Amino acid sequence: MKSQVSSSKFFYFLLFTCFFFLEGNAQCAMCRASLQNEANKAVAEGVNDGIVYLMAIPYILVAGVFYAVWRLKQKKKAQASS
Repeated sequence: MKSQVSSSKFFYFLLFTCFFFLEGNAQCAMCRASLQNEANKAVAEGVNDGIVYLMAIPYILVAGVFYAVWRLKQKKKAQASS
């Protein structure tokens, strides 16, 4: 019973962190220099969003792999104790 509670907490935490991350305004130096003026404000926001998505996707994939491995270990541990 305890493993079900902790796994559901972990699932909700993972879900929360995947969908409710803070908006970041990170840019490389070249992007910042080319988008510095006010005329390209919409383009600059699009570049910022693209950078955040490119940064977030690998973390989400790695977290998914670790979660799958963790679940496999939990199932093996449960089968071994039965």
